[in-house]
Amino acid sequence: MTDCIGLVAGEPSGDLIAAQVLTGMKEARPQLVASGIGGPALQASGMQIWHPMDMLSVFGYVDALKNLPRIYAIFKDVQRRWLANPPEVFVGVDAPDFNLRLEHNLKKRGIPTVHFVSPSIWAWRYERIHRIRQAVSHMLVLFPFELEIYEREGIPATYVGHPLADKIALEPDRQATREALGIDPDATVIAILPGSRRSEIELMTPKFLAAAERLQQRAPGLIFVVPMVNQARKAQFEQMAANFKLANLQVIETSSSEQWPASWRAMAACNMALVTSGTATLECALFKRPMVISYVLSPWMRRIMAWKSGQSKPNLPWVGLPNVLSQSFVVPELLQDEATPENLANALWGLWEDAGRRHEIEQQFVRLHQTLRCDTATRASQAILQVMERGP
Repeated sequence: MTDCIGLVAGEPSGDLIAAQVLTGMKEARPQLVASGIGGPALQASGMQIWHPMDMLSVFGYVDALKNLPRIYAIFKDVQRRWLANPPEVFVGVDAPDFNLRLEHNLKKRGIPTVHFVSPSIWAWRYERIHRIRQAVSHMLVLFPFELEIYEREGIPATYVGHPLADKIALEPDRQATREALGIDPDATVIAILPGSRRSEIELMTPKFLAAAERLQQRAPGLIFVVPMVNQARKAQFEQMAANFKLANLQVIETSSSEQWPASWRAMAACNMALVTSGTATLECALFKRPMVISYVLSPWMRRIMAWKSGQSKPNLPWVGLPNVLSQSFVVPELLQDEATPENLANALWGLWEDAGRRHEIEQQFVRLHQTLRCDTATRASQAILQVMERGP
């Protein structure tokens, strides 16, 4: 065995947390060398980048099929290298379709494998647990309830908390963020987050902005803040927004000059939010903002998901992460046919009129934040080092 680790991080969030984990591991073992697939954060941490993580980035099933030959070639290349020179441990960060296959093949050859971020088997395709058992020596999970699943299935696992809970302050500064955005400190602000992908913005924006119009009719002084991940998505949104009459609509874009992404600034500034289901719902909860969660899939995408998963709906009654983690409908969810502009507006208005309920939601989110805030990078690096010390 060489004194090195193999590592694959397939997206920006994984690159950032993996870089923190690698830094922690190097403090314990300064001679450690990491190589594999990653992004700028891992490269800055000293990792040898064989392939940039952008080469694994695909959006949707069609894009995945188009890029399959390229991804397969990368897969064969990194597998060949690690089988020829086995690392002390392989760490796969998220990207389950790529990493679990790689982990399975490496583990068969005696290389310990750690997978960081459990696939959502609790919602879709629980039977993947058998594939995980074959591929993973140790699982690092982000949520407490996931640990129970892996312990029940006899798969070694460690709860490490969620890295976002370490980054977001327990008491976000609403007034400072409003001042930076030029928003009246006493205004009522609603953040609208239709998503970061073109397809999400196309499906969710008309519903969200039609709901905003209805809310504006009830309270003309409302301010709506909409974050966009880049200039292309901002242009797409603004073209659609031109069809709606909203007097106080502010669109902000993620910029390299800003410490926070646009979505975090919108969450910090707002009183409430209308959010497309996904990681943004967890971020919104960590900012302690009451929200209404929504999601709409096109008929074509619904058919593909049902075909791939063998399910027409998730195994749980909740979709939004704040509700999943709380095991109750802490905040409203309006999905598919229920996601009408009228229903969305009514749900948000109901939250605004019920100050007691908003306070309960905020307190629940405080408890959630405290549970998830565990110094994830340190816990993860310690767990990986323990796997290395145990060996195959």
